[in-house]
Amino acid sequence: MRSDLVNHDRRFLGFGGVNPDGAHWRISQDQAIDAIEAGRWSFYLEVGGCELPVIVAVSKYGSKYLKGAGDGLQPETLLALPEAARS
Repeated sequence: MRSDLVNHDRRFLGFGGVNPDGAHWRISQDQAIDAIEAGRWSFYLEVGGCELPVIVAVSKYGSKYLKGAGDGLQPETLLALPEAARS
């Protein structure tokens, strides 16, 4: 879920996906950041047949946000994904 904001640390409201059993899931960006930092979950993007980790980055203002490990300042890899269908 994307926001209308253009700041790289405020582009996303939440993330979602599909588990191996076909169950859909959705969490907020803050929940994803907390889970990554606590070591509970890891997230990956498939880019060109390779898995790219999703990492926690920190803006120059101290705000945490998610981006692909190979991205620069902007979360370009995440922004390239299709917007999740809203329920």
